Amino acid sequence: MGRHRRRDHGPGDRPGRGGTARTTREQHISEPRINDRIRVPEVRLVGPGGEQVGIVRVEDALRLAQEADLDLVEVAPQARPPVCKLMDFGKFKYEADMKAREARKNQANTVLKTVRLRLKIDPHDYATKKGQAEKFLSAGDKVKVMIMFRGREQSRPEMGYRLLQRMATDVGELGSVESAPMQDGRNMVMVIGPHRKKAEAKAEAKAEQRRRKDAEASAAAPAEPAADDVAEDAPATTDVTATAAPASDGSATA
Repeated sequence: MGRHRRRDHGPGDRPGRGGTARTTREQHISEPRINDRIRVPEVRLVGPGGEQVGIVRVEDALRLAQEADLDLVEVAPQARPPVCKLMDFGKFKYEADMKAREARKNQANTVLKTVRLRLKIDPHDYATKKGQAEKFLSAGDKVKVMIMFRGREQSRPEMGYRLLQRMATDVGELGSVESAPMQDGRNMVMVIGPHRKKAEAKAEAKAEQRRRKDAEASAAAPAEPAADDVAEDAPATTDVTATAAPASDGSATA
């Protein structure tokens, strides 16, 4: 009577040092172990240029890393023994972060544009819609081509399929079909993906804009006169020494 039951704390519920240690382990779980954090007796060592050194003691691997002013990084912890490589870990992390950022940037910039068609579209309107699709694909964006059926047109899906196939063929130099024509209620949809990535299209557009500016600057700059023109425009000079010589001879005779 009156006795309280003791509550046992689990590893995650334990206050103080236990919970903090687990949080610290979770923070470092995505980063590879480097240098003194590698606590195994031996490793399979890879040199900074990718050459295979072989299985060595971890003390020898750390010594080689220190002599080369590099880090010993565990790249394959699941291997037996673990695979470690000599590298500049700071530079490695920076390059990895830049690649990840560029990948996210390219992925975020890819946009799905929509081009809407009618089943009974006239040639002029079709040419306009095709031009829009070509513009989007040239910029590296995907294009969703949609046909909207009206009334009895829903009973003729094969006509919509042929129209979408015609569009895919006409823009085939810039993109290819990623999602085949599929009917969804009153609509039939097809997705065309560009042959080149968004980043490549943007880089080419910037280069073309830079070339155009350079060409305009060169055309606006005044042309420098040719060397022959400068020689013709210069005033004639008299050889004073040659004309003065006879005059001095005459005075001496007199």
